[in-house]
Amino acid sequence: MFRVARNSNNSSFQVSEFILMGFPGLHEWQHWLSLPFSLLYLLALGTNLLILITINQETALNQPMYSFLAILAVVDMGLATTIMPKVLAILWFNAKVISLPECFTQMYAIHCFVGMESGIFLCMAIDRYVAICQPLRYPSIITESFVVKATVIMVLRNSLLTIPVPVLAAQRHYCSQNQIEHCLCSNLGVTSLSCDDRTINSIYHLILAWTLMGSDLGMIISSYILILQSVLRLNSAEAASKALSTCTSHLILIIFFYTTVVVISIIHSAAKIIPLFPVLLNVLSNVIPPALNPMVYALKNKELRQGLVKVLRLSIKNC
Repeated sequence: MFRVARNSNNSSFQVSEFILMGFPGLHEWQHWLSLPFSLLYLLALGTNLLILITINQETALNQPMYSFLAILAVVDMGLATTIMPKVLAILWFNAKVISLPECFTQMYAIHCFVGMESGIFLCMAIDRYVAICQPLRYPSIITESFVVKATVIMVLRNSLLTIPVPVLAAQRHYCSQNQIEHCLCSNLGVTSLSCDDRTINSIYHLILAWTLMGSDLGMIISSYILILQSVLRLNSAEAASKALSTCTSHLILIIFFYTTVVVISIIHSAAKIIPLFPVLLNVLSNVIPPALNPMVYALKNKELRQGLVKVLRLSIKNC
């Protein structure tokens, strides 16, 4: 489990792998716990895949708003798949060992996908702002080219800015303890085991959070303030209600996503007092949104709901 690394004539232990301890206090119940997690994971994959098929097949859904929803579905499946297979392996087979490269790769993927999800929510907020506040200019602003450019920018932004997270974590020296009190390789959870100074890791983690999540949230709030102002100026209550209804599903997902991020950040300091709660919430926050996002949109969006019904009926007939 440990390997010897020599540096400047000094011998010191450097761990060659980490051990993910899973859910504190629930080891006797872990097989039962795997049932809801596996169902949530299958639900996340199934519903998002159904969303992608529906948007691809229904010509009525060939709009920028649904293109962003399709991208969100891909990101959701990627985020859930980054985490859940290892979590289920721990619960089913007690496969707690994870190599350092695998751990740092998972760390990078988690940060990248979470940042992508935040970025796509921003793009969807901009789409709604233009649709409600600048309706006549919507076809000329929110084009297919806009969707492609926005997606490329978000992919580049998150894939490049998150590279230092695992790189800096890999630079730390892990010499004494290799047990991570978690089911996944979070940045703070891993670097807290290092024997040397991890100040640079904490600083970059904070900068990244404010640069990506903070700026996205700030622009999303600004967009919806402008949307609300525009809606309040409408003379017709029916028109105002119709305009706001197009934002309802988006707002639900945004509120849930950012509330979870904030709560996880707040309770991280309480991990030593109640170790199970942060671990459980962190895992759920990465699998519940991917599972619920498609259902929220399907319930609140008439066109998407009708498209899903057509696809499901066609699938049943073919079977």
